[in-house]
Amino acid sequence: MKTRFFLLFIIIANIGYAQLDRDQIHSDFVLYQRRLDFDRNMRNRTINAVFAQPLDSNTEEKYREACWAISQFLLRSPEIEHGFQTMFNQYGQMEDATRRALLEAVYGTYHSEYKNRYDALIRTERSPRLFAMQAGYLYRLDNSKNGVERLRGMLITRFPDYQQNVLLQQLDNYLLNHASQITVPRPGLQALFDYRKASGQKTIYSFQRWNRDYPGLAVIQNADGSFARDSAGKLLVFQQLARSASDLPYFITDGSTPQGIFSIQGTEVSHNNLIGPTPNIQLVMPNETDSLFWHGPYDSTQTPLVNYLNLLPDSWRSYAPMTESFYAGKIGRTEIIAHGTTMDPDYFKDMPFYPLTPTMGCLCAKESWNMFTGKIVQSDQFRLADTFLATPGTTGYLFVINLDNQQTAVTSAEIEKLIGQN
Repeated sequence: MKTRFFLLFIIIANIGYAQLDRDQIHSDFVLYQRRLDFDRNMRNRTINAVFAQPLDSNTEEKYREACWAISQFLLRSPEIEHGFQTMFNQYGQMEDATRRALLEAVYGTYHSEYKNRYDALIRTERSPRLFAMQAGYLYRLDNSKNGVERLRGMLITRFPDYQQNVLLQQLDNYLLNHASQITVPRPGLQALFDYRKASGQKTIYSFQRWNRDYPGLAVIQNADGSFARDSAGKLLVFQQLARSASDLPYFITDGSTPQGIFSIQGTEVSHNNLIGPTPNIQLVMPNETDSLFWHGPYDSTQTPLVNYLNLLPDSWRSYAPMTESFYAGKIGRTEIIAHGTTMDPDYFKDMPFYPLTPTMGCLCAKESWNMFTGKIVQSDQFRLADTFLATPGTTGYLFVINLDNQQTAVTSAEIEKLIGQN
């Protein structure tokens, strides 16, 4: 996560999870008056007051911070539209970081209204990252054969060596294959369950939809291959949202959580206001911190991709969506973890994922808080971390898998059916 206007700082405290219990977890940030003050300050000072000023070298950083706020909380207003208009008019004079903030905010909040602006920008864009963000916006509006050919034509013309750029490679793959991938059945899960059992490592599976507007469910496979269940034998499931606020594609920083394999590094506690104090599960992607990713043998005679695919059974190794996290890490995405949330869910009350809250690309579990005491009312994040650590070991792997493209939340009943008697 980034240091931005509302993220005053991030401190990862090296506090052993066993030292904490649920009753000790408290956050002032969820208190009623704090939420009111935060919202008022964000709307009036961080956004409206800034967008009322001219955009110049003295205010550009504040414009950028306003965009981060808009993107994270999915805000819309006439004042915001005025600010966007100012930024688009001065796009050529802004820093790349400010252009990116604008494109991310618009992508997340105004899904079609700025098509003409994006059409104009992409014709002359020189930054691979910004070009990819513009292409993603236009692809979402038109993924017909002609629309894809037009975008790919601009990609090839603008960046003749695009195959040498991992981000542009993934953009091209997305343009060519995304529409078909969401209809292709994934490989059978039993082979994956059996393979992970044979590894003797703990595994978390986060089962999601292709449309990340709909929440998913996580389950835990213990090192002995059994799945975590309650005392009555019922499968334990934990609700998770794998949608970023912007919902940009996986190959863009701040995009929704990539599919694929993440390495679990243990649990820690964040002092980030929006993540909250519930123990989070630390994750790394391949290519992010290679020395930490691997929990078993690494064949140095093979490429990193081959070693990565060897974490999957044969039937899964040619299933391209499972390489998203590999390439996201290679592109430079970092700091994707599984955490809780102290954000007021009412910002998202009209979204299918309500009352869960989106992030900047992490896996965010469902949490609710008492706004008068600051105590947790319900926390799937606490339950997830607690259950993971209930058996020996603090490491393992987490697999993010899109089950299908149903336009509904993943349910306990379908996960129980998929897992069966395991």
